[in-house]
Amino acid sequence: MDYGTIQGIITIVVMFTFIGIFAWAYSSRRKDQFDEAANLVFSEDELNKGSGEHK
Repeated sequence: MDYGTIQGIITIVVMFTFIGIFAWAYSSRRKDQFDEAANLVFSEDELNKGSGEHK
């Protein structure tokens, strides 16, 4: 195998990895989990305000 062939194989592997991550991130099955994770920051603030703790 020459250098060009290796570069082509690596390019294809990286492309499929990118497509896989993209499909995983925008999957409708994961939307609820991502929405919950996005709101974790706000729920911690609410818990700290309610318990009287200050950082």
